[in-house]
Amino acid sequence: MAFMIDEEELKPGLKLFRRADVKHRDWYCRIKLPGGGYKFKSIGTADVGAAREQAYDYDAEIRFKLKHDVPIFNRTFAQVAADFAVLQQDRADTKMISAARARNIRSVIRCQLNPYVGAVQVHLIGHDRWTDYPLWRRKTGEGRHKGLAEAAAGSDDDGRIMVSDETIRFEMSIFRQVMSYAASKKYIPLGNRFEDMPALKKMRRDEFTPEEYRKLHTRARSWMKANQRALQLWYREVTYNFVLIMCNTGMRPSEARNLRWRDCEIKTDREGRKLVLMQVRGKGKYRSLVAAGNVGDYLDRIRAIAKATAPDDRVFTTYEGKPTASLYHQLVHGLLETAELTLGAQGKPRTTYCFRHTYATFRLSEGVDVYFLAQQMGTSVKMIEQHYGHVNAVKNADLILRGMPGWEAIEAAPKASRGGTDDDRERSEPVEPATAKRAATPTRDAGKQHRASMLRQARTQRAR
Repeated sequence: MAFMIDEEELKPGLKLFRRADVKHRDWYCRIKLPGGGYKFKSIGTADVGAAREQAYDYDAEIRFKLKHDVPIFNRTFAQVAADFAVLQQDRADTKMISAARARNIRSVIRCQLNPYVGAVQVHLIGHDRWTDYPLWRRKTGEGRHKGLAEAAAGSDDDGRIMVSDETIRFEMSIFRQVMSYAASKKYIPLGNRFEDMPALKKMRRDEFTPEEYRKLHTRARSWMKANQRALQLWYREVTYNFVLIMCNTGMRPSEARNLRWRDCEIKTDREGRKLVLMQVRGKGKYRSLVAAGNVGDYLDRIRAIAKATAPDDRVFTTYEGKPTASLYHQLVHGLLETAELTLGAQGKPRTTYCFRHTYATFRLSEGVDVYFLAQQMGTSVKMIEQHYGHVNAVKNADLILRGMPGWEAIEAAPKASRGGTDDDRERSEPVEPATAKRAATPTRDAGKQHRASMLRQARTQRAR
């Protein structure tokens, strides 16, 4: 049986009809919307003449709303967010975003956004709801690190771990995306989207200082050999080299988890120096990165004791040779405890991600161009500048403090011979990311020199 009966087309795009699935004889109208879709309206009368007149009036009302960008559908935030989550899952299924990203979006919507505004009609959500979210979130939620020492920064007087600004900022980004999706579906006017972000403090990433890094791998050598059981010795040796690889490549944990032996290739540069070319995958993306030759030594150490070393096998595995999902989380935590480095400068517990931040900080302090570093780390220049801007103040201190007492111009002195200290170092000695031999790194400020060269070439061509 057809859903619509007694149909009458009043004009193109406007149709009057009755429903076959109800007992009453009242009329309905259907209005075709620009770009596809329909708007249905129950007229509430069985009189066909009155129904026609009301259908024309309702059609004029819809046209007015469309012209003035007024929403014509009434839906709750929870309904719109559910549709948005389905769309993101479809994007994950087609590899446009990662599966983890789709899961995180569903989790934020279910656990935070729906309790906050889920029952509210989406077109009634104003800017006050947007700006009030951080306060609501802090009053009603806790951070992720429950059960850690109460001395950790970020806990209130009752020992409750406060929600970090970084977490709130991520949740609000999902909030904003749902509202933008609602605008694209014409559930709300374009002006109801949220463009700004409340002024939350920027989270500085917790990296290791050069002194802390030296302490870490000094303690790690004794920690690695402290346990005499073969199984524990194996795991500690792999964990130790895992930490060195992470600090010397800047890989994300997800990229390290996916790393296979065939993704690592030893190369040499024009001057014959060894480097490692790595193809990494994570966050739904694929990229290449280069690492110094010492990373090849760390990989060789793992390969020498690994049970799975075929090209398609994972680099970081369990003792039995199976891929490890945890990336030796408990062992890394034990190593940091041994080195007394579990808490960062902000008092927050350190995680495996701190090794990536350490790499970024050390490379910037050595003068690596921010554009090249962003490419190497698979992120944007904006993200590097946002989270590691504090490095520039130290790196450019001579420019910032020029002319101040004690910072007068210093005449260039002849360079002293470096001697043989680097050559005498044991080959197995870990090389600190920030203090590796300068001869084994690209020329400082290579990006600036490249841009200057391009400008000189352009001027020469214009002169010709």
